[in-house]
Amino acid sequence: MRSVGLKVLKNRLAEYVRLAASGETVLVTDRDQVVAELVPPRPGRSPLLADALLADAVRRGLIVPPAIVSKEPPTGYPVARLETLLDELAGDRQER
Repeated sequence: MRSVGLKVLKNRLAEYVRLAASGETVLVTDRDQVVAELVPPRPGRSPLLADALLADAVRRGLIVPPAIVSKEPPTGYPVARLETLLDELAGDRQER
């Protein structure tokens, strides 16, 4: 475990981020008080930023994950023919 002051961290951030990525914990200090930690990612953490942002949104309650996760696609419902859809669209436009 290493410790680094804010000023040194600012000047050599990439080096300390690489240390954390390789598994080392870096304590960040301000006037000899620990104010933050740079730690390696948890084993379950996805390496993709989008997955991490989604997980954070779930943790904060902004979105709710699906109650049931299915590997199969949803069943299809009957779809109207193109001619039918175009006729309905034209009818809606004439009503305006």
